Amino acid sequence: MKNILIITASIFGQDGQSSRLVSQTLDQLRQTYGDIQATYRDLSAEPVPHLDAERFGAFLTNADDRDGSQQGVVDYSDLLISEVVDADVIVMGVPMYNFGVPSVLKAYFDHIARAGITFRYTASGPVGLLEDRPVYILAARGGLYAGTPNDSQTPFIRSFLGFIGLKDVHFVYAEGLNMGDDKKENSLQEAGRAIETLTA
Repeated sequence: MKNILIITASIFGQDGQSSRLVSQTLDQLRQTYGDIQATYRDLSAEPVPHLDAERFGAFLTNADDRDGSQQGVVDYSDLLISEVVDADVIVMGVPMYNFGVPSVLKAYFDHIARAGITFRYTASGPVGLLEDRPVYILAARGGLYAGTPNDSQTPFIRSFLGFIGLKDVHFVYAEGLNMGDDKKENSLQEAGRAIETLTA
């Protein structure tokens, strides 16, 4: 049985196009692997707190010196990291908001990037500490951005995941979703075919 971690970040919840692409991917993974165990992390419904000085200070404080509040912050981060560690496959729905990733996704990333746990610094640079596994990114955009300088999402996500050791990253783009019904339908169909090919 494969453990699948599903991360969504659409402000429209399961009605968002990125979330619908995630559902298609999950259906396809069921066909590929048979029985799966899915862990859902809906960052819009249950936002991860944005990183501030207090929360970052909790990460830096020695375990023996943490107070109850600090330990709670660390325990929450540990839970998020454990979901990643336990997953055989990660599926992530990423809408584009104002040329970037949703702020809740950035907050999530800030809580799973922990020195000595998911990465470490060496004399030759940082090294990711997580075991690599497939990560599928379902990117939904109103306009056309892939392969252009305005696509800030792809390099950021790829760089961040690689930083913590996740390098087997696959992007599926559904673009032009606000450029008319025909364009939207064609783009979603193309994305569906890409999902079938990637997860077969």
